[in-house]
Parts: sequence; C-alpha cells; structure tokens
Amino acid sequence: MAQKKKIGRSFSRWVVGGVGLALLALAGPLRAGALSQPVAPVRPVTDTYFGQTVTDPYRWLEKLKSPEVQAWMKAQNDYTRDYLAHLPDRDALVKRIEDLDSASTRVGSVEHLGSRYFYLKLTPQDQTPKLYVRDGLDGAERLLADPQVVGGPQVIDGVKQRYTISDFYPSWDGSMVAVEIAAGGSEEGTLRLLDAATGKLLPDSIDRIWGASVSWDPSGKFFYYVRLKKLAPGETPNDKELDSTACLHRLGDGSEKDTVVLSRLTTPGLGLVPTDQPCVAIEPGSSYAIGIISHGVRNEATLALSPAGAVAQDAPQWKKFVDVDDDVTDLAVQGHEIWLLTHKDAPHFKVVHLDLDHPDIAQADLAVPASDLVLKGVTCARDALYVDAAQGGVSHILRLPYGQKTATPITLPFAGSAGGLSANIEQDGVLMRLSGWTHAPQWYAYDPATGNIADTNLEPLNPADFSGITSEEVTAPGADGTPIPLSIIYRKDLVLNGKNPCLLEGYGAYGISIEPGFDATRLALLEKGIVVAFAHVRGGGENGEDWHLAGQKQTKQNTISDFISCAQYLIDKGYTSPAYLAGRGTSAGGITIGGALTQRPDLFTLAICNVGVMDILRFESEPNGPSNTPEFGTIKDPDGFKALYRMDAYQHVKDGTAYPAVLLITGANDPRVSPWHLLKMAARLQAATSGKKPILLRIDSDAGHGIGSSKTQRDLILADQTALLLSLAGKANAPGSPAGPP
Repeated sequence: MAQKKKIGRSFSRWVVGGVGLALLALAGPLRAGALSQPVAPVRPVTDTYFGQTVTDPYRWLEKLKSPEVQAWMKAQNDYTRDYLAHLPDRDALVKRIEDLDSASTRVGSVEHLGSRYFYLKLTPQDQTPKLYVRDGLDGAERLLADPQVVGGPQVIDGVKQRYTISDFYPSWDGSMVAVEIAAGGSEEGTLRLLDAATGKLLPDSIDRIWGASVSWDPSGKFFYYVRLKKLAPGETPNDKELDSTACLHRLGDGSEKDTVVLSRLTTPGLGLVPTDQPCVAIEPGSSYAIGIISHGVRNEATLALSPAGAVAQDAPQWKKFVDVDDDVTDLAVQGHEIWLLTHKDAPHFKVVHLDLDHPDIAQADLAVPASDLVLKGVTCARDALYVDAAQGGVSHILRLPYGQKTATPITLPFAGSAGGLSANIEQDGVLMRLSGWTHAPQWYAYDPATGNIADTNLEPLNPADFSGITSEEVTAPGADGTPIPLSIIYRKDLVLNGKNPCLLEGYGAYGISIEPGFDATRLALLEKGIVVAFAHVRGGGENGEDWHLAGQKQTKQNTISDFISCAQYLIDKGYTSPAYLAGRGTSAGGITIGGALTQRPDLFTLAICNVGVMDILRFESEPNGPSNTPEFGTIKDPDGFKALYRMDAYQHVKDGTAYPAVLLITGANDPRVSPWHLLKMAARLQAATSGKKPILLRIDSDAGHGIGSSKTQRDLILADQTALLLSLAGKANAPGSPAGPP
C-alpha cells in the first residue's frame, strides 16, 4: 500500500527519539544559571467556529522564519540545553547510552530479489543506516549506497547537509535498486538509481519525492512511482502535498519526460480529491496493474484495475473495483488472483479472495476468516499467501498454500513481535525480524519445503544483557470499565514500594499498535531502577478496528482517559507514584500526553512531548494537516470542530495551575508536525504554570520528525529525558552500575 503522511510514529529505534534544531547554532559550554528563559509576548488572535469563540495568544509564533521567532527559539533552546547539560548523571547517562547503542549492528528492511539480499545496516561506526547487498545469504557483503555519497555533498547556508536513506526498491531480478534520499531528517528528497552489481550511480534523478512507493516492471526497464506536485505560481508550501501523482519513469530518461498514469486530474472517473495519494503496483506473472488510492491517512483504500500493458503504453484503462466502504487495508496479488485484508463486518479483520478477471468484491471468497487474532497484513510468496497477525502483542504468522482452504500458523522461535515481514512472488518462504521486550532481534527465514525457521545471520545478536530484566502484560481498568492492555518492563529485583521512577509511553492513533520491541539503550534506564511501561490505549490497533475507532475523532477522549488509567494502575500497584512518574507521547501521541497533562497534572512529575501535536485546531493550516482529517476530524464541520477543540491541549492550559515539569521536543525540518506546535505550547505553559518545575523547549536544526535522526541525536535526547526524570524524582546518582543491574 502507498505510504501515508501520518503524524504517526514507528516504535523502531531508527525512527524515534532525538530531535533538535540547528538553524540555531547551539551555544558552547555554559555556566549553570547563566541564562534566562525568554518570555513570549501575548498577542491574541480570535477565531469563531460555529458560534464558539477561541482565543490563540501565541499565533505569532507560527511565523517560524521571522527574525523575532528565530531569536525567541534560540534563546529558549540555549536555556534548555544549559539546564539539561547541568543535570546530575546526565554525562554518565550519555556515555552509557552511547556505549549500548554502539555495541551492536542492526539490520532493517531486508528484501530478497533475484539472487540478492538487500538490507539497511547500522554499524557501530555509523550514524545512519547504509544500504548493503549480498549475492545469496552466504555471499560476501558489499556496501551499495552510503547516503552521504549518494545524496551529496551539498552545502546550504554554510551548513553541510546530512543525508539519510528513506527507503529502497530493488528491481525484480535484483539488478537495479532505486534509493530514496532525504536531507536533515526532512523526509522529502530525491530518488536515485544504482546498478546492484557495480554500485554505479546512474544519471537518473527524480526530485519532489516523499514516499515514492516504487513498483518495478518485471522487464526492469521502467518503474512506477509517486511524486509530489510542482508548485505553480501563486501556490504555497501548504499546497505541496495536494494532488500527488503516480508516474512512469523509463531508465535513462530525465524526470521531465516521466508521464502521469494515475492522478486526480488525469483520471477524473475515479473521483479522487486533492488529498488523495495514488500509486501503481504490478507483480511478475500478472497481466494487471493495480491502482491504489490512499485517502490521506485513512487506512481503507480505493483500488482500481487496468491491463498492465495499457498502463505501460501511457494509456491506462482504470476501473474501480474496491472502494473505501469495502474497508480494505492491504492486498497481495498472484497472477490473476488477489487477496484483500478487510475489516468489513470483521473488527479483527479477515482475508477475502477475488479473481481479477471478474473482480466483483460482492462475490469474493473468504480465504482467512476472522478469529481472536488481529490480522495485520498479507503478502504473496511463490509457495503461499502469508498473513501477519497478532494477539496480545505477540505475533502469529499464518500460511495459506495456494489452492488450499485453511491457513496454518508457523511455529516461531519465541513469543515476540515479527517486524519487517518480507516475501515476494518469485521466492518461496518469508523473512521476518523477530524480537521482544527482552529478546534481541534476529532475522529469520522460513523454508516451506522443510517447515524450518532459521536465523539468517544477517544481524548479529545484540550483546546487551537483559538477564536481570523482566516484562509483564497486564490490563488496567479504564474509566468506563474497559480493560486497557499495559506492558511493564523493570528490573527483577525492584521493590514495588511506589518510589520507583517510571516512564509511561502512550500513542493511540491510526490503528497503529505498540508491539514488543527490543531497544538496547532502554537498559540504561532499567539499570537506574526506572520502570518502563507502554499503554496500549484506544485509537491504536492492538485489539482490532473497533479499538481504533474507539479512540478517533469524537471518541478521542478515550485515548487520553486510557493513558490516565494506566498511570493510575502503576501508582495503585506500587510501581511508582506521582512524584516519580513521567508520561511521554510522540507525534500523534502528543494529543495523548497533552490531554493527560492538562486534565491530570497532579499525576505526573514530568510530561514529555516529542514532535507532538499540541494545537490540533490549527493543524489544517500546515501542509500535512488536511490529509490527517480522516483520523482526527476537520474544523470545517461542527462535530469535527467540537472533537478537535476537546483534544487540543494548547487550548486547555489553565492559568494558575501547578503543572509538572514539561519537556517539549521539536525539529526544524519536521514535515509532519510543524515546530510551532511545541513553540506555542511552551509559551503558554511557561505563562500559565504556578509551579516551580521547568517548562523546557528543546529544538534542533538538523532533524525532522525523528525519521532520519542520527544515532547521536537519539542518544542525547534519551539521556536528557532520563536525567531530567531522575533529577525530578530525586533519584539522580541512584544505584545502578554501567556493568548492569546490581
């Protein structure tokens, strides 16, 4: 399916964590207390929505490029960096986290095409992943693409750009690979082509790329991709995400020769709107091309069909055969057959099957019925259809051989989360990256001929010692009586006396699930006696589509209430208490932590909002806002406005309230949540709080939404968060040896 520009997060160490701002050159070492925190002038702007007046005291901070805003940002950032730099334990935490992060090699996004294995690898010496290739699993590893080489060098305003690989797309025979490169964590970048045998960079270069969704023709001579629009005279950056197009690129051509094969303007019969994103997918052995139309961040897609040959000749014959009301969220194709993942009358999802020669979804066969498992994805290999599923956070992989009626589970090495599921129609079996809260990840290959699942040895076992750590899965009673799943990770010898620092993470949007995942740097927190917990709140996908819908738009309060309920559970059971508890939300999780902060400030000693949405009433005024209205609602209708106003943390800050400490984190190049959300919230909280705990704004110029952040950026922000929590909880210099838990 096409990439959607969600403000969502992945719970991978590669795309979450650090941020910061670098158009603000950071000050050098500063004397503690040498700086003062600037006060933001109040300049109220009043809006009226359906008869209700709303006042915005800091609208002026949305003008990020104005000299006044830049100066205020710099002063805020300098103050925050000085404050954090002088926290007890901070330097020791930086070292411990960096040691843990640099002790291992991580491998992500493995693709097996032809005889070659392509994968992103982050070595101890690297700051961001590079693309490698092997000719067979036992073949010698070769570096194929270093993002700093493929992307640059380029200097903007005197600053050398740092590049990351956003994604890569090998051709079906493995001879070529398209690589998506972006600068400074911005995500928007350029598509380049490499010869997989020689590593030679080809002259083909395509700009305006953000989620290219490349699909190669089996001939290897051309491919389809998604491109952002070129702004016309009079258009602004707010228009750049509208009317993206699916294009055809022939190898060797300049991008100006690429032709549009699916778009709102060229294919009016499909009823696309400006926020829709179309892409084209083709598979070897199939005579059909599938047009996939994503509707903003909505999970349910529209699907259209055309003879592949007609699309290749720039004369597509698109006919819609699946619409949003069919609730299809994923698909897999083999020849003239297609399998569709849908939650139509099945909140835990089911898989149906169609013949593309007669694509009537009303007559679809049931391939995999709904069950207690939550089905998450489908993919076709040469031997069978594979279905990614989960129950209680534990992954299950189902296999349905072609021509058979019953899917059977694959026996996995241990109970964990199978991320990175990878298969293709020209290879047997499936690849997966299996990990758990205390189980280091490994890439496994399932061989259907033997039924065995074996370590590929693509990723060395992480050496971090979690033998002194335990995890448990519990449920917290929600405000309305709904059991809320809660994962808790802590030291085995920890005494549950209510005096343990605790970091509670919550998200709850788009039907995205927080799944058991290994993070070696988490050990630095656990060694210090910090309890790490994950609240699986409504709005996520842990319990299926009903769970998602129960935390969306008018029901968004459930997301916030569930997080508060999980915090209360941790307090009631003696894991922690309000004087020791930190809550954290990232991206769309900003709504979660923002709501908890404004509704129950007494529950926390610290609230951390990482690149989060704070003023969602204004979200539609930025480029990525309109595409997110399917998840949160729109200010253009009365019910949408009411829902957005209720979930807007900025609008619910109250003067004279003793707020806990707050750490607000943003990046200058964030394309998903504008930095002004965090700027405005910082100004409002600093003016409103009657407490003495700090309200800190941490900003960095060489980062965006956390996707593409460097290893050092992630490590430093984790150290800052941890040192701040320990200091507030009175646990700085608490027991815990760098050698491991006592």
